[in-house]
Amino acid sequence: MAIFEDEPKKKARPHEIGQDLSLLSVDELSERIAILRDEIARLEAELKTKSTTKSAAEALFRRG
Repeated sequence: MAIFEDEPKKKARPHEIGQDLSLLSVDELSERIAILRDEIARLEAELKTKSTTKSAAEALFRRG
């Protein structure tokens, strides 16, 4: 917490693979898990979209 109101608040550092987790609280760990789960879901959705597009393109070129 900032001592003075006008002090900038420290931003939480983004999660880094291999980072020392012993310095994080239980709440911080839970928050990072939630963020990473959301990111995994986003990546899987993009992967599904790209796979569908790729399959459609392959089907189109096989016909020709």
